Amino acid sequence: MAFRTLFADPMLRMLVIAIGLAALLPATGEARGVAQGVANAAIFILFLLNGMRIARRDIAAGIANWRFLLPLVLWVFGAMALMGLALASLGQGWLTPSVALGFLYLGTLPSTVQSATSYTALAGGNVALSVVGAALLNILGVFVTVPIFLALGGSGSGAVGMEVIGKIMLLLILPFALGQAVQHLTSEFISRHKSKIAWVDRFAISAAIYVAFSGAVEQGIWSRVDGYDWVLIGLLVGVFLFLANLGAWIAGGALGLVRADRIAFLFAGAQKSAAVGAPLATILFAPEQAGFIVIALLLYHFCQLVVAAPIATRLAHQHPADAAGYGAPTTRS
Repeated sequence: MAFRTLFADPMLRMLVIAIGLAALLPATGEARGVAQGVANAAIFILFLLNGMRIARRDIAAGIANWRFLLPLVLWVFGAMALMGLALASLGQGWLTPSVALGFLYLGTLPSTVQSATSYTALAGGNVALSVVGAALLNILGVFVTVPIFLALGGSGSGAVGMEVIGKIMLLLILPFALGQAVQHLTSEFISRHKSKIAWVDRFAISAAIYVAFSGAVEQGIWSRVDGYDWVLIGLLVGVFLFLANLGAWIAGGALGLVRADRIAFLFAGAQKSAAVGAPLATILFAPEQAGFIVIALLLYHFCQLVVAAPIATRLAHQHPADAAGYGAPTTRS
């Protein structure tokens, strides 16, 4: 079931196409500038649409539920960032430095919205709380991922100066703010064209991955990251995923959350967002470094879907009445 769900996911298919295209026809020289321009425009539109989709009332409701939200924020941007730092330190000396650094970057990213809420619904969790929590994490991630990454020593091979800050403001924060400002005018349009807009999201993420991997291919990723490295990366991702899921479940229990809320905490707390991570990597890092940085993120994104499906199914079977009561999975992205 997990693998059938996985290979049916159009986002993953597009990521595979983007990586394959970058491997065969990487954007180099003048073509890189064109590809980066297309990716930047797509990223701007992606975050504009995010601003239109996340209702201000949902943001207010999430902030009001501080007993759920505050621990979730501390878990995602605190505990998981420290896990990423530890795994990056373990990888140093064994992996290419940028690949090892990718684990710290992964740890500082926010949760997904779509898959977190979908698996929460499948498991019989509190879907509304999952939507609000994951959406707020995404908003916070735009502001706090980079400062946390830098505070933990993640500057990488380049400096983060005013140019990078300006790009973050221009391509992430400004369009999101504009989307929030006009959402009362666009809500009907967004609702009517939800399925088509999902393809805009997928294209923006895939374009960012294509640009990042083109730079990595140009730098010889296939010779610098050999078979042994891929095995080690897979082991570290597996450890990270195990700790993320187990820790989020234990944390939800320690907080005394009811079962439905604990399930929402689990999936919002253990998932990581390629929708934020991939575009931000192309802004924060040079293309020749970004492709190495996102390796851990892409493998984690792949594995989290493989792992989440059986976990959600098991939780649903334990309390089938709860799962049935929450209806179909949310498809909001």
